[in-house]
Amino acid sequence: MKLEGRRESTNVDDRRGMGGGTVAGLGIGGVLIIGLITLLMGGNLGDVFNNVVQQGGLQPTTTTGEYTPTAEEEALATLSKKVFAGTEDIWTRLFAQQGYEYQTPKLVLYTGTTSSGCGTASSSVGPFYCSADQCVYIDLSFFSTMQQSLGASGDLAYAYVISHEVGHHVQYLLGTLGKVHQQMSKSSQTLSNQYSVRLELQADYYAGVWMKNDNEQYGSIERGEIEKALNCAAKIGDDYLQKKSQGYVVSESFTHGTAQQRYNWLKRGITYGDFAHGDTFSPSYNQL
Repeated sequence: MKLEGRRESTNVDDRRGMGGGTVAGLGIGGVLIIGLITLLMGGNLGDVFNNVVQQGGLQPTTTTGEYTPTAEEEALATLSKKVFAGTEDIWTRLFAQQGYEYQTPKLVLYTGTTSSGCGTASSSVGPFYCSADQCVYIDLSFFSTMQQSLGASGDLAYAYVISHEVGHHVQYLLGTLGKVHQQMSKSSQTLSNQYSVRLELQADYYAGVWMKNDNEQYGSIERGEIEKALNCAAKIGDDYLQKKSQGYVVSESFTHGTAQQRYNWLKRGITYGDFAHGDTFSPSYNQL
């Protein structure tokens, strides 16, 4: 991405090096799959982490000494702050065009574990948005894990992860997130999972909306980057991750959408760049 000269967001809580870290008792492969399957999931990811701890998968450990980030991590931190600033600029403008005021979320950078309004945040479950405190949580090491385990990399692919989580914040501000979570709480597990898929695909669409508008305003996207972002979206589809982790697919358990669905909805957002074409709730589930 072309981000030279772009401002960095000031709505950032940098907690790197604070609090505890984690040790993977199951090995990086087992913990990674748990994280990847819950990647980009808006909700109480603390429950996921706590369950893993109870099963012996992770053991908290205390970080001692002064924390010194690597040059690679600092570059990712700068990228994240500039991308986050870009989401603030674009969504403020798009909301204003609709007669609304955009209330900016906060970006929380951390290492290992940290507390959140939705429970314990852990790097093992990947980036997520918590509506309880309106924060996006990211352990930057996840981007390296994403590259090494899924072959998904590139500045715009990383920006996709961030802008997807901001997409959940957009859903929160528009009232979509709260309404759907209410429906999920009253539904069967299968129907609840389908509601979750609709939320995630809409957040993918909003990520694409941001990409199109940011590129039009700043000329930020370089040749070949959209393909890398779309590849990233496909690599975190439920079917792809399930097949990678367990060798088979259980479609009833999908909570984020298939690789093709995630690819399609991100591409749709990049194509249209507006609110009008992002309705993932009216179509029948099989037509998403």
